[in-house]
Amino acid sequence: MNDRQTRRSALQSIVSSASTFAVSSSFLLAQDRNKTQRTAKQLPISGEPHTDLAPFDEMMIRFAQEHQVPGAALAVTRNSGLIYARGFGWANVESKRPVEPDSLFRIASVSKPLTAVAVLQLVPRSKLDNRVFDILPVKDWLPANHDQRLASITIRQLLHHTAGWDRDKSFDPIGRPHQVAQVLKHKLPVGPKEVVRFSLTLPLDFDPGARFAYSNIGYLLLGRLIEHLSGMSYEAYVQQHILKQLDVTRMQLGHAWKGDLSKGEVHYYDPLNRSGPAVNGPRLNVKVPFVYGAENIEAFEAHGGWIASAVDLVKFASAFDHPESSKLLKPDEITEMWTCPAGAAGHEADGQQKAAYYACGWNVRPVGNQGRANTWHTGLIAGTSSLLVRRHDGLNWAVLFNTDRDQNKKVLADLIDPLVHQAADAVQRWPQRTITI
Repeated sequence: MNDRQTRRSALQSIVSSASTFAVSSSFLLAQDRNKTQRTAKQLPISGEPHTDLAPFDEMMIRFAQEHQVPGAALAVTRNSGLIYARGFGWANVESKRPVEPDSLFRIASVSKPLTAVAVLQLVPRSKLDNRVFDILPVKDWLPANHDQRLASITIRQLLHHTAGWDRDKSFDPIGRPHQVAQVLKHKLPVGPKEVVRFSLTLPLDFDPGARFAYSNIGYLLLGRLIEHLSGMSYEAYVQQHILKQLDVTRMQLGHAWKGDLSKGEVHYYDPLNRSGPAVNGPRLNVKVPFVYGAENIEAFEAHGGWIASAVDLVKFASAFDHPESSKLLKPDEITEMWTCPAGAAGHEADGQQKAAYYACGWNVRPVGNQGRANTWHTGLIAGTSSLLVRRHDGLNWAVLFNTDRDQNKKVLADLIDPLVHQAADAVQRWPQRTITI
């Protein structure tokens, strides 16, 4: 995510996200259902309805109207079975193409859990504290005059966002492709490898391990580790060893240009109408919209480059519902994925564990004392807001939008987060059947 206005969103979501609490459902019963029904007649809705799951429909319809959402999709699993998948609004406003339950969206930083799982597959738990540049060849990555602290960064620190980069103290290199190209003497476009190489020429913002600071660069570096250990491209590894295991076949890394959008992918709408010089594609340096060429989407890769459907994402989230039979990770590896970081990243000044923290690719809030937790991630770039939630009671959901903010410039994922909890709590009877998309 490279919008300066939202750079603190990941940390703020840990503190304030409604993915942390079960909320009263009474608000749904108090709403004007006649208004909702009128809106539903105007709003295209796809997917199979179910009477018992009407609270989800009502919530999404009302939200789309109140926040002027072009298009959205919501998918829900319960006990690992898909029970709800619907599209709302327009995948393409101009051509009046509706969102389908399996429409593809850019998911931005919801990509990070995928990267974390790939790392946990490739690196044994006992080696997560190994130094990254004891694995990646120093001569290939670290410049001669590099910050000496870079050599001490561990794999665990990259996963936990404690490696030493703080974009609020300096800047986020993912948003400066022209500077990357200039420093490296590399022609545009610049890919994830070039962004990492440029970042390694800069001083760190704090000593590795000292504290948490959300870092896209850290996850791009994990992408390089995945490639080095697997001998495959980052995308190919994730597709082969994560997505294929779940029968997810359409997820892939996204593209910036409108003409390069994938079949079934939505179009994107930026309520702020941001533009800038193109950083890739056929019109380099020509002023274009952020959503189509001015953001370096191809270089977001391991930190935020995937496109997916809401159904794809809940299939991924459900892969950890039953650790003993997970197709992706062993039970101890899943435990590691949720484990609280040591030190200031996971603990208050008095030594008490924080109520919520960032573990390996997920925000985590423990619930009760039985080892249960709510885990989630949000994503945000121009034209995209995304949310993936794993709730402690066996529910998982994904909400995807083809815009990022409402008319008041509020981020959609943050706004809808508590509302999905409330809709789930309003369900009186859960269907026994599952659906196939």
